[in-house]
Amino acid sequence: MRGTPWLQTNLNMVSIPFVSPAPTQCPSQCHCHGDLQHVICDGVGLKKIPRISEATRLLNLQRNNIGNLPTGGFSEMKGLISLHLQHCQIREIAKQAFKGLNKLFYLYLSNNDISTIKPGAFEDLTELTYLYLDGNQISSLPKGIFSPMINLFTLQLDNNKLFDLQQGTFTGAANLRWLHMSGNDMSYLQPGSLDEVENLATLTLDRNKLSTYPLQAMSKLRVIEELNLSHNPLSIIPDYAFRSFGRYMEKLHLNDMGLEKFSITAFEGVTALKSLHLENNKLRSLPATLDFTSLENITLFNNPWSCTCQLTNLRKYENTKSTDRHDAICASPGNQRGKQIRDSTAFGRCKAKTKTDRAKMGPRP
Repeated sequence: MRGTPWLQTNLNMVSIPFVSPAPTQCPSQCHCHGDLQHVICDGVGLKKIPRISEATRLLNLQRNNIGNLPTGGFSEMKGLISLHLQHCQIREIAKQAFKGLNKLFYLYLSNNDISTIKPGAFEDLTELTYLYLDGNQISSLPKGIFSPMINLFTLQLDNNKLFDLQQGTFTGAANLRWLHMSGNDMSYLQPGSLDEVENLATLTLDRNKLSTYPLQAMSKLRVIEELNLSHNPLSIIPDYAFRSFGRYMEKLHLNDMGLEKFSITAFEGVTALKSLHLENNKLRSLPATLDFTSLENITLFNNPWSCTCQLTNLRKYENTKSTDRHDAICASPGNQRGKQIRDSTAFGRCKAKTKTDRAKMGPRP
């Protein structure tokens, strides 16, 4: 009994940390469903991230004024699969902002004011498959920023301020299949900048400022099915532009570019093309390497086509396609001006190029 006061005094001096219990109720102002599995806080005036139960699978924080995403702001929400942060006026994503979210599958960060993504911001997002960063102010991406995302399938970066892609940007994201970078400020893609994502199936680069075709940046892409380069100031498509992925490419968008010319072997190796958009350019002819065999749709209007034997294969295609749309008009020679290519009399003595003829052309020296 004499030792009891001493023991009690020393126990009072021990600092025992207080661990706050996990929330078991729906945050005020929010709506919850399925025993807190879905927590909906859409447009309720929040200025910070609410505390959420580990049982929550979907958290919708759209249209709040969150500002910045701090380190560990979601660390208690280890069960999250889908996180919605669109229209939250987010400006910066701190290092380890999503710490602990190793089950997260969907992350929506569209339409914010994000200009800074700190290195390590996406740590722990090893299961993330869909990432939406479109509609922000991102001008550059740190090397390896996506490296934790070994399962990333779709990356949406449309309508940002990106001006360049450096080698190593996509390190670790080897499973990426859909990469959208439309509506940015890129005038150049560094050689090798897409080497880590050679399995891309869809690549959209339309509405940028590319003045030369990014051949070296795209040289390791193997299975592109759809490529969109429209609305870039490109005047020439070079030789072998699509060869590394030509047997897979089904859709190609080259419209509204001021495009003047295809090099002779630009379409070398392209064998599966179904849809080709060439409208609103300055094209006068098409290369003999363009194979019309698999084409189902081609748009040609607003080009100054020169109706000579170089367009014989196009004329043959125009005569055999089932659609009634007439959008290829001769601009020259003078006696053919204004005529539909399919109605032009300029091809009477022309011979269509066959696959054998194209093979005989061989590679250029």
